[in-house]
Order: sequence, then C-alpha cells, then structure tokens
Amino acid sequence: MDDNKIMAGKVKKPGKRGRKPAKIDLKAKLERSRQSARECRARKKLRYQYLEELVSSKERAICALREELEMYKQWCSAMDQGKIPSEIKALLTGDEQKIPHNGSNTKASKNSKTTAAMDKPERRNE
Repeated sequence: MDDNKIMAGKVKKPGKRGRKPAKIDLKAKLERSRQSARECRARKKLRYQYLEELVSSKERAICALREELEMYKQWCSAMDQGKIPSEIKALLTGDEQKIPHNGSNTKASKNSKTTAAMDKPERRNE
C-alpha cells in the first residue's frame, strides 16, 4: 500500500486527474471532422441563400417606393402649376374606379390612405 494514498478512508491511486484519453480510432475522428465540415458548409450555403433572397426582396421594395415617390413628385409639380391630376380628383370625389391602376392594387389604397392622412393635419391645426 505504499503506492496508494489513504485519505478519509478512501484509497486513491496516484496519477493524473481528469478524463483519461480515450482510445479513438484516428480514421473515425477524421471522418467525423469531414462530416462536420460538410454540415458547416451546407449551413453556410443556406444562410447565404436566405440573405440573398432578403436583399433582393428589399431591393424590389425600394424600387416600388422610388416609383411611388416619383409619382408623388409629378403630382406635386402638376399641382404647383395649378393642375389637379386625375388620380387626386378621383380620390377627392371618392370615385376610385376612375383611378388608373399602375399594375398594383395596393397603390390605390395607399393613395387613399395618403389623402386621408393629408386631411388629418389640417384638422389638427384648427
């Protein structure tokens, strides 16, 4: 019992603490590493695809907003010249069927919301 230490009634063997190095086959370890790398590349590819789709959808939204802004600029310049665009006349009279649709139904509803929002500040200022 010279090699073993007795502490609090327990017999302890001398040596290193912690986990003993497992006898892992080197080929199995390399295969797990390769599989992990494949999975990592697949996740990275999916992440980049998602981000590219997100960017393209944001770019489409930006283009639509720019077109809408340009339309509003044209309306404002026409109103500055004393002309009232037919779209605004239709919105003011409540006849939305006369509004020419520019390929989207949402623009007519956005235009009516914008016109309604333009009326509200006048009421607040009174």
